[in-house]
Amino acid sequence: MNRTFASIDEVMSSGPVMPVIVIDRLEHAVPLARALVAGGVRVLEVTLRTKIALDAIRAIADAVPDAIVGAGTILGADDLHAAGAAGARFGVSPGATLELLRAVRADGWTFLPGVMTPSEAMTALAEGFHALKFFPAMAAGGVEMLKAIAGPLPQLRFCPTGGISPATAPDFLALPNVDCVGGSWLAPRKLIEAEDWDAITALAQQSTRLPRG
Repeated sequence: MNRTFASIDEVMSSGPVMPVIVIDRLEHAVPLARALVAGGVRVLEVTLRTKIALDAIRAIADAVPDAIVGAGTILGADDLHAAGAAGARFGVSPGATLELLRAVRADGWTFLPGVMTPSEAMTALAEGFHALKFFPAMAAGGVEMLKAIAGPLPQLRFCPTGGISPATAPDFLALPNVDCVGGSWLAPRKLIEAEDWDAITALAQQSTRLPRG
């Protein structure tokens, strides 16, 4: 499959919310992606948490050209290569080992490594990564932790993910070091199982109106 990586600016700045998507049934992948894109959300993180996740990424990449589909829950080089073969245009990990970071660099990926502490953020920065996923955001100190990290590490940009809701998202988006947030509420399993694509489009539209700092 011919695949070009998205730029990090596309991934981080296309919208206030990046949906964190879990797909259980392959037939839901394309209509879900189309529903989100119809609501103005183009950057889609499909997590590698189900057996059909790679096939879902491939289907979206083939059938929904307006979507920028990426792979989440990348844990190592094998996941990275499989996601690339499926057509993922960016990757996201919950954490970051040096082995993974160096595999990402070797393959030229657009990638958001997951970090939780200043030490992990410094390690990612030393490996050349300036855009990071802050995970699990709420459990790791939330807004106050990101404010604290901004002091010594102002060059870093974050996409906090984990426990964020429509009510708390604006607090994160108001921070100067936050470009977007990750949210599972845009594609809840209940609506996916019901195939209520109009409701998902409405959630996507609401997310695009969240204010950013």
